[in-house]
Amino acid sequence: MGKRSGSKRKDKKNKVILPPELPPEVDDDEVYVSDQDFDFYRRHEFHKFDQEALDRYVGRTAGDEAEVERLYEERNKRKALRPPREEDDDLEVDPVDALPVKTLQGDLVYNRAKKARPEENTGSVKSKAQENGADAKQSVKKDDLTGKSKNKKGDDKVKKSQAEVPKGKLHSDVLEEVKEELSAEELFEKKKAQLAELGMAMLEDPESNIRSLNDMLSISHDKDQKVVKLGLMSLLAVFKDIIPSYRIRQLTEKELAVEVSKEVKKTRYYEYTLIRCYKTYLQKLISLEKQAHFYPVAVRCMCALLDTAPHFNFRESLLASVVKNLSSSDDAVRKMCCETIRSIFINEGKHRGEATIEVVRLIADHVKLNDCQLHPDSIEVFLSLRFDEDIVEDETEEQKGKPKKNKRWQNQEAPKQLPVSDKKKTRQELISKAREEVDADLRAVSFTLDPKERKRIQRETLSALFETYFRILKHSISALNSRSKANIVSPGASHPLLAPCLEGLGKFSHLIDLDFMGELIACLKKLSGYSDRQDEVPHDNKLSVSERMQCCIVAFKVWRSNLEALNVDLQDFFVQLYNLILEYRPDRDSGEVLADALKTLLWEGKQQDMLRAAAFIKRLATFALSFGSAEAIAALVTLKHLLQKNSKCRNMLENDSGGGSLSSLVAKYNPEAKDPYLSGALASVLWELSLLEKHYDISVSSMASNILSMAALNPTQNPVPILNVNPLEAYRDLSIERELSKPASKALSLNLKKKRRGKEFVALSPDVLEKADCSVDQDELKEKLHSHFAVLRGISENERLRAELNHTLSSINMYKEYKKQKKNVKSKIVRKKVARV
Repeated sequence: MGKRSGSKRKDKKNKVILPPELPPEVDDDEVYVSDQDFDFYRRHEFHKFDQEALDRYVGRTAGDEAEVERLYEERNKRKALRPPREEDDDLEVDPVDALPVKTLQGDLVYNRAKKARPEENTGSVKSKAQENGADAKQSVKKDDLTGKSKNKKGDDKVKKSQAEVPKGKLHSDVLEEVKEELSAEELFEKKKAQLAELGMAMLEDPESNIRSLNDMLSISHDKDQKVVKLGLMSLLAVFKDIIPSYRIRQLTEKELAVEVSKEVKKTRYYEYTLIRCYKTYLQKLISLEKQAHFYPVAVRCMCALLDTAPHFNFRESLLASVVKNLSSSDDAVRKMCCETIRSIFINEGKHRGEATIEVVRLIADHVKLNDCQLHPDSIEVFLSLRFDEDIVEDETEEQKGKPKKNKRWQNQEAPKQLPVSDKKKTRQELISKAREEVDADLRAVSFTLDPKERKRIQRETLSALFETYFRILKHSISALNSRSKANIVSPGASHPLLAPCLEGLGKFSHLIDLDFMGELIACLKKLSGYSDRQDEVPHDNKLSVSERMQCCIVAFKVWRSNLEALNVDLQDFFVQLYNLILEYRPDRDSGEVLADALKTLLWEGKQQDMLRAAAFIKRLATFALSFGSAEAIAALVTLKHLLQKNSKCRNMLENDSGGGSLSSLVAKYNPEAKDPYLSGALASVLWELSLLEKHYDISVSSMASNILSMAALNPTQNPVPILNVNPLEAYRDLSIERELSKPASKALSLNLKKKRRGKEFVALSPDVLEKADCSVDQDELKEKLHSHFAVLRGISENERLRAELNHTLSSINMYKEYKKQKKNVKSKIVRKKVARV
């Protein structure tokens, strides 16, 4: 086989290559010779050609075997006479590792490199074209004769590329470059398969393959970011599966000194390796958390570990990192951390409540460190906390049930005790220590807490919770005082945690200690913006309307939850709510908070004072006439409830010329009064209800009609109920209906409403309107009306064109469907004919 292949190569090498066919003959008259051609001919001395050699070479044929043999013998003689070249020490680059360069003459040039020699400072690059025979030389001469400037440029490029080859470049260097140029995807797939193999081995038998964790950790330290992410997620899946349901403690010196069996040694080695790898993994996550590219992945891994195993070792490091990211600027990361903290609060059975108190303390320290300037979600997670109802019981009540011993009898009983020997004392001490150790081990293994221990943990958690809430209230008050002194107008900018703080105080108000009630009510009154002097002009640098309403809600919830022990007058909060109703703006404030305030202060309370109830009835009727249907239905539900509980206020429904027939302290209604007792609402008439009967929303109009029907009933009778819900439920129901019935295509009208609502409402007196200049430029008015109606015409034209387009598209689709059905019918007919044949 070797000889045959060698002979084939020689035949292929010595084969005579016939010249290409000559171009067709052209008449001399058609040939155009320029002066440049003559200059080129004289410069290169083309008249010295060997005419006989050229004729012989061009006129040869493939069948002339004697001529081929003669050329072969001449070539061998020339090779024998040629001096031997010292190429033994040359290293030729393998053609597989370095691709050749093909010249314009059709020759392949391979890059070569020589070994470094002391006598030679430079290495030459040779091509295979220089080692060819005489036939190759003749062909090169012929190409040089017929070549143009393009061939010269091509040869210059080849020589330049040959000169750029680094000198002294060895075969090993080339191989290293080739290895570096391997595909990154192949390496990624290889490491991915390796991670999958190690992970499957760990899941099949963790104790036997625990060393695979070290290999997975080494892969996760790769330079490729994709490999690092894949390694982190793979380790997360493994740790979530193999982490035990108990906390691994460090062995003592006595335990290490005791000889144990092989199984115990194997278990100890498994736990030691697991703890070490787990610690390394957490350190890797904490370090990668500081890098923006790995930040989401690292936080996700930490949240998953904390959610799966909150009882395991190094919980403190995980909690610190997750709590720090509760106020992250990344919405996805912040949401992930909040969900993890909520799961810890809800699933206390996994950690026996120990992680809960740690989280609450960490959040309290985080709020204190950042001076209450965090995202509201940082403390909104407290709403998921759960407390027992009996944790506020004082320990003194437990001591009251125990009988107290008289000091005289105690002094007499002391000498009656018999002396105990030293042996018995040591024995009792050993028994008590053994029992304590056994109890401690049982508590460490079991997830059920002792009732006393659980109560202690909940008390500490509640103390840290209220400490955070009171710190936020104190910071808000100090911020308000500083801003009022500096005359800074920036409502809601310096206390982002106040709204969730008030919501939490309202939820856990029944757990607040009585010693803090008076101070808390005073603090809430100050935050709500109430001032004792009615003539004082309110400052602009207060909280938002929603936050001030929340202060009133929290005050009433605290008062109602401790009604028997707290003796506080809440008239100031009624006055503040009476004034806040007019400051409400739908685009700025929360309607749900307003509905909750109406429910808490007016709907849920006992029978209101007649003057105060009349003032709120008139104020709510005016409010319902001014705002949307959801706010209007909440106000009307509260108004109806007040009329039912205060039957004397139904006189306001009478349409007398002098107003209501019931006299009051103030003979004339004053709508701008700040105190409801000084408004004189009993002297007014609810004329707003007659307008609300024509409201576009059927629920609002029906409720107004139902309220007006109360005028014809006796004071003891009530109308047929329409909505048996409180104001908050009515607001939510109508808000949901309005969102569902809102058209999706009318984006322009929504934008116009937003622009219209963005302006502040200003109540102007008649004197101001008379003094104002109401003159309007007619040209400007015409121009504005023209542009307005042009926009309307454009909108209608756009709608018409869209309708035509939709009609055309539907017609085209119907035609395509018709063609398809017709084609199917024809194919069925053809099939039937074929079947018959």
